[in-house]
Amino acid sequence: MIAIRNLSMRLVSGGRDVSILDDISLDVPAKQFLAIIGPSGSGKSTLLGLIGGMDTPTSGTISIDGRDITKLSDDELSRLRLQRIGFVFQSFHLIPTLTARENIAVPIELAGDPEADAKAGELLRAIGLESRGHHYPVQLSGGEQQRVAVARAFTHDPALAAHADRIVRLRDGRIASDDLQHRASGARP
Repeated sequence: MIAIRNLSMRLVSGGRDVSILDDISLDVPAKQFLAIIGPSGSGKSTLLGLIGGMDTPTSGTISIDGRDITKLSDDELSRLRLQRIGFVFQSFHLIPTLTARENIAVPIELAGDPEADAKAGELLRAIGLESRGHHYPVQLSGGEQQRVAVARAFTHDPALAAHADRIVRLRDGRIASDDLQHRASGARP
C-alpha cells in the first residue's frame, strides 16, 4: 500500500517560490491499478518521482507498505527501487518517418487487425489530436508526441485502459478529481 500525506514540493525559480505539488494526500491499496493523469505541468512526473524515491518532498510523507520512504537514506532508497519499484520513463520512440496516425496504427497492424487505420483514428480523437494525425513526430510538440506514444501503447494492449481501477487527475499541483472506474460485470476478476 502507498500512503501519501500532505505532500508538497516547492522549488525556487527566478528568485521566487514555485509550488509544484500542493498538499497531496492519497492512499493506493495493494494491487490497485491507478492512472495519474493531467495536463503538462500539473505535477504528475514530480509526484511519481517522489513516490519512487527519486527526490525528497518539501513537506509531507510517503509510506510504502508502512515504511516512510521520506526518511530513508540514499542507499536505502536505492535498495527500495531495486526491489519494489519499476519505472517507465518519458521517452517516446516514435518512428520519425511515419505520421502520428501511422505510428499509432503500427502495433494494431502487427496484431493482424484489418481495422488498424480506423482504430488509430479513434485513438487520435480520444487524445485530442485528430487534426494532427497527418503530422510527423518532428512537427509535433513534446506533449503531443507523448500523447501519440500513449495512444500507441493502448493500441498495443487495448484492454489496458479498461483495467484501470482508478484515475486521479492532477491540475496545478493538486488533485482535481479521484475517480474509481466502474466496469461492466466480468471485465476484471
